[in-house]
Formats: sequence, structure tokens, C-alpha cells
Amino acid sequence: MATKKITSNTYTYAIGRRKAAVATVKLFSGKGDSTVNKISADKYFPGKTAQIAYDRPFLVTDTVAKYHFETKITGGGKAGQVEALSLALCRALVKINESFKAIIKPTGLLTVDSRVKERRMVGTGGKSRRQKQSPKR
Repeated sequence: MATKKITSNTYTYAIGRRKAAVATVKLFSGKGDSTVNKISADKYFPGKTAQIAYDRPFLVTDTVAKYHFETKITGGGKAGQVEALSLALCRALVKINESFKAIIKPTGLLTVDSRVKERRMVGTGGKSRRQKQSPKR
């Protein structure tokens, strides 16, 4: 019989979306290991650019070692997933402390980027905006 893991930590829940990626974040207070899909965040997003992207909400609000997170990310590619995670972390920080909103908002991290790939149109040769060539005569 499987036993449930009960954590005494309370967390703040938030969702972030970008393109086809959806990130659900549980933000815990205190030091700990940040995980993405039960894998360490550093291993899931290798490389400096991604690490800077999901650390930026903490750097802007000066809360680098005060919080850690668990997140589940579905859909999209790595770039969309990182941006969805960043938005979710910002939303969770604003839920914790309303004064963070005035700090985060000017950086553009709370702005939702709702652009998604346009669907394929019928009769356009496989692309969304391409038209068939019209005859000249």
C-alpha cells in the first residue's frame, strides 16, 4: 500500500502560460531544492540563459534564498516553458506580498505574452499565411 507524503509546509499556488506551455507552481518559503517535473531545476533547464530567466523574479524582488518551488510544466518547448515558469513565479510572489507588484510590473515579468502559433489554413500549401500563386493572365 502506497503512503502519501504529507508536507507541513504551506505554499502559494500560481499558474503561468506561454505558447503551448503551462506551468503550475507551488512556492514554498525557506531554503530548499527547486524542482521542475520532479527533476532539479538546474538539470531540467541546463544553460545560463534559462537559469537566469527563472531566477529573475527572485533577483528583482531581492528574495533569492528566501523561497524555493516545485512546478509541473506541460506542453511547449523549453523556451516557452521557461517563460511560463517565470510568469507563474512572479504571480506567486505577488500573492505572497502585494508590494512586490510595484517592483515586478515595470520589468515586464507580469505581462502575459499571449502570442501562439497560427493554425494551418486549408488551401494554403501547408502554411498558415501562404497563398497560392495567382495567374497573371
